[in-house]
Amino acid sequence: MGRGFHILAAAFLLSVLVLCGGGAGGALAPGKSDKCPVCGMFVHKYPDFLAQIKFNDGKVFFFDGNKDMFRFFFNLKKYAPERKTDDISSIHVTDYYSLSPVDGREAYYVAGSDVHGPMGKELIPFGKEPEAREFMKDHKGKSLLKFKDINPSVLKELE
Repeated sequence: MGRGFHILAAAFLLSVLVLCGGGAGGALAPGKSDKCPVCGMFVHKYPDFLAQIKFNDGKVFFFDGNKDMFRFFFNLKKYAPERKTDDISSIHVTDYYSLSPVDGREAYYVAGSDVHGPMGKELIPFGKEPEAREFMKDHKGKSLLKFKDINPSVLKELE
């Protein structure tokens, strides 16, 4: 078989791995019918801002932005009363520059920039701190935060 066939086969296998949760530490791609549980928007329309929370039982919730992902995280009783934060196996957000999924608990978030997401003002995530700091300078970011620094008050400032 020719080299082109092997390249196509490798690309197909890689896409299957990503869609099945084997790529990027378990990040999945949403289907066309997946809606953000916070705002109700179809998330597949906003891949550049996609975020997800995956639970130990395999259930995944997709979000059209990090602001809604954090709203969900801070208010599971409202959005998923049968769930607990202790049962979260992974959180992925989309790195603004690479558009690749990164660990949401390890990401750097820029708040207060002039870049907006599908729901307006947004927390813009990065996998690398130097890129986040560069973005802050270029886009008038007000603060650089880690996951542990984000709370409902931070979200309120983005309204």
